[in-house]
Amino acid sequence: MVEFKAATETAGGAVLAVPVFGDRIWGPGAEAAADAIGGDLDGQFDIAKFSGKLGQVAIIQGPAGAPFTTYAFVGLGDEADSETVRQAGGWLARSVSRLEEVSTTIHLIDVEGAAAAFAEGFVLALYRFDKYRSEPEPAKVETLFFVGEGAPAAKQAADAVWPGILGAMLTRDLINEPANAKSPVTLAGVAAEVAEEHSLRIRVYEPNEFAEERFGALAGVAAGAHNPARMVEMWYEPEDPKAFLALVGKGIVFDSGGLSLKPAASMEDMKTDMSGAAVMFGAMKAIAASELPIKVLGIAPITENMPGGGATRPGDVLIPRNGTSIEVLNTDAEGRLVLADGLSLAAEHEPDLIVDIATLTGACHVALGDKIAGLWSNDQEAADQVLKASARTGERLWQMPLPADYRKAMDSDIADIKNISGGRYGGAIHAALFLEEFVGENRWVHLDIAGPARWTEEEHYQRKGGSGFGVRTLLALAEDMSRG
Repeated sequence: MVEFKAATETAGGAVLAVPVFGDRIWGPGAEAAADAIGGDLDGQFDIAKFSGKLGQVAIIQGPAGAPFTTYAFVGLGDEADSETVRQAGGWLARSVSRLEEVSTTIHLIDVEGAAAAFAEGFVLALYRFDKYRSEPEPAKVETLFFVGEGAPAAKQAADAVWPGILGAMLTRDLINEPANAKSPVTLAGVAAEVAEEHSLRIRVYEPNEFAEERFGALAGVAAGAHNPARMVEMWYEPEDPKAFLALVGKGIVFDSGGLSLKPAASMEDMKTDMSGAAVMFGAMKAIAASELPIKVLGIAPITENMPGGGATRPGDVLIPRNGTSIEVLNTDAEGRLVLADGLSLAAEHEPDLIVDIATLTGACHVALGDKIAGLWSNDQEAADQVLKASARTGERLWQMPLPADYRKAMDSDIADIKNISGGRYGGAIHAALFLEEFVGENRWVHLDIAGPARWTEEEHYQRKGGSGFGVRTLLALAEDMSRG
């Protein structure tokens, strides 16, 4: 774990990272770094094609006698904000990950929350999932020094982002694990570990309780799986809470499509279909570690979706907890089925807000791409709350419509609703309308993270694979709600 430290005077060290804006306009500390290097710095920048654009880092060797062995000039682009600072921290971390100690003056730029954003991006970029590699190459950075004016305050601000970082890293680890190493029982065990660490109340429902608890949809999806399913319920209950938030995460450990079997290529990433549950675990960890005065209920229906001999068939009818009967016409639309039970359970507790998060539809991925999640809500104020929180974290959301007249496309001939619309278009909207059936009168926001839950490239503070997308937004939302 990286330790943040403060040094009010620049004593020297392995590397000093300084900010540079577009067209090589110096940020705080950059001019002093240039003076320490001396010589034809512009010539070296020209060779490196460094202009100060966001994503650029120029590593320049310091001359003999200079305070630092190496100087890193970090591009911030023309106009910096908290997200560009976060990304710059990530780009820097990639360039200096083999060093044990890094110093910086980036916290001195005129951006609110610069130190926290930079620290967040820097540490998140150091993440590696290499437990299955025979020759792992973990990052070596042990200390990040904030140097110069305001360093103690910068260190304090950076320390405050650790809960979100650790929550996101837990989520990344869980998503990246292969499916054979994270059965529903295993994931329920992870939830129990989080609960024990942070004194949360937890209940794990086992299959022999599903009938009594009316988890008919979860039981139906789990019917073809060899590994038994679980329903996880976690409670963070501080004294004198200012609000009550419920989080529901989809936990499909592996999605074969069930009897509506996916093509082989479409299964390759399906170990990540439990990202919503992983985000819920990470958010509960972060919220509890932050000791926020808000009551939080976390729910995760966890199962595999497999085509075993007992699997639910197209045309079967399932009855989830709230009693709304569902005709299952496509067993590959299973996430909304398990969420029907999870949302019904959350709705019974009448929280101030329910947020569900799920890798729910390929349609949302098609609409918004790899890096933006879709948001649907039955309450505009609630939607605005979540959008405001996401804007602070850099986790991009886009509000999508929830048109009531689209609901009739899911009318069933024999049940209250069918689990697909039957048409080619509007799949993500129809999925959201389906989920709305199970939230009762509660304020509700649905986040479809089918794209950004799995990062497809190496860039800034994101690693290829599980991204942890959503943990920091849910933490920011809880912070806002806890202020009353």
